[in-house]
Amino acid sequence: MRLACALGRGGVTALKREGDGASPRGVWSLTEIFYRADRVARPATHLPVRPLRSDEAWCDVAGDRNYNRLVRLPYPVLDERLWRDDGLYDIIGVLSHNQRPRVQGLGSAIFLHVARDGYSPTAGCVALSLGDLQRLLAYRGGPAMIRFGSTH
Repeated sequence: MRLACALGRGGVTALKREGDGASPRGVWSLTEIFYRADRVARPATHLPVRPLRSDEAWCDVAGDRNYNRLVRLPYPVLDERLWRDDGLYDIIGVLSHNQRPRVQGLGSAIFLHVARDGYSPTAGCVALSLGDLQRLLAYRGGPAMIRFGSTH
């Protein structure tokens, strides 16, 4: 399945670094799905899925012990708040980039999420229209892998 998407403002790179704005080249599995139960229905998927909580964030500070992990607010260092007003995180698929092993500084919070109108670039994630994201997650039980940065 091929879908229109937005990628990172820094393009696509095989040498992902924290804060570079690039989407990491590769094939990544979806490890879990979060959704805003107050805005959208539970996504139809075989993947682990649960409602997002308003006090959840993702640690994006290299050097922190919870780097590239889900954290609860308040949190003592800068974080990626997951409860957003703009709808971009109404559904979030966590991509396996830099999870096992998790290496400090090689990129965090790489998600599959809802795109802005016009598919403007992301900070390094992959973004789809809400409808396409819902269809992708439901496709034959849900996607096992997401590939970007390759035409094959």
